Amino acid sequence: MTSSMMDPRIDPRIKAAFGALLDASPAGNVASRQAILAEAAADERAAPAIELADSFDRGASPFDGLTVAVETFISSPDGNTIKLLLIRPIRAEPLACIYYIHGGGMATRSCLDDLHQAWGRLIAAQGVAVAMVDFRNCLSPSSAPEVLPYPAGLNDCVSGVKWLHAQSAVLGIDPNRIVVAGESGGGNLALATGLKLKRDGAVGIIKGLYALCPYIAGEWPLAQNPSSIENNGILIDVHDNRSAMAYGIEAFEERDPLAWPGFATAQEVRGLPQTMISVNECDPLRDEGVNFYRLLLNNGVRARCRQVMGTTHGAEIFMCCPDISRDTARDLAVFARD
Repeated sequence: MTSSMMDPRIDPRIKAAFGALLDASPAGNVASRQAILAEAAADERAAPAIELADSFDRGASPFDGLTVAVETFISSPDGNTIKLLLIRPIRAEPLACIYYIHGGGMATRSCLDDLHQAWGRLIAAQGVAVAMVDFRNCLSPSSAPEVLPYPAGLNDCVSGVKWLHAQSAVLGIDPNRIVVAGESGGGNLALATGLKLKRDGAVGIIKGLYALCPYIAGEWPLAQNPSSIENNGILIDVHDNRSAMAYGIEAFEERDPLAWPGFATAQEVRGLPQTMISVNECDPLRDEGVNFYRLLLNNGVRARCRQVMGTTHGAEIFMCCPDISRDTARDLAVFARD
């Protein structure tokens, strides 16, 4: 494999920020969910590139003119308590809202991490409210202590957007302008939330879906997704079964589109609200996002797809290219507001 540091497509600022960590090492398969849980508990496999990103300067992400509060709601059907981080400009009128689901492969991280709080502030600075849900992860705890496979995290995400819509008057949110968004694993959960709301007959509570670098195929490599081969090992290596095992191998084997939206059929996507898919040029996941966009477009969904040139997986949230991050944050805000 050619070093990512030699790849002429990648923005030099990303190369300078991540250095040799752009070249992800293969992790290999695991035998069971229990095995990967044991690894996580022992901290045997860290994610050094993401740990480095946590230390980046967040100067591009403002605090001025914003309020930040933590709300809680009871998730259904499990009855557990989940935190929701609400960031909004200091304005009296009801605002369009980005209901944001953090990345981490549905398995790790928290919206309360500095990384995601900074990203939320950058979006809110564009004149919209941001509600970030801290759902239950499947591998290591978020602020929710429970670690559970699918559908626990999805239940929390769906319950949270229903709660947000019901509480919109109290929270200063326009109930007609709520967009469900997220990056990577959060992009999976954003699309799955839309699919679940459609099944529930409640998709009308959201204006649209905005998925960044969605992690939706469930298996890699796939011939129909050439980027899963040509870009594998750039920041992330996805050639293993770890995600399917951690999230719940039964759902993967059953090709459940609420677990892995890449399995969705034409009938399952018909009737979804307007959807934006945003992909990164140098990402192994690029083409699964593009192909999902094409599925939507060919089945009557108002859909668009944007490719951010020169970027690696989820580059916007790391803010090592502030102009690119601002462009995406602005696009998210316009999508919700206008």
